[in-house]
Amino acid sequence: MVKNILQSIGGIGLYGVISVCLFFAVFSGAVLLACLHRRGFLDRMSVMPLEDGERPIQSAGGSDHE
Repeated sequence: MVKNILQSIGGIGLYGVISVCLFFAVFSGAVLLACLHRRGFLDRMSVMPLEDGERPIQSAGGSDHE
């Protein structure tokens, strides 16, 4: 039944082509953006969650659950 409905819609194949092109454009943009970052920035970002440092100051009313 669904196959018959989709076949009756004119130009349905165009949506597949558009979706693949959109995926390729977004994926290529993400890869290009990742490649254009400087090495120092990437090194700094890669160790950021692991750095020891001062705990951030909590806002008023925050709970200390750690």
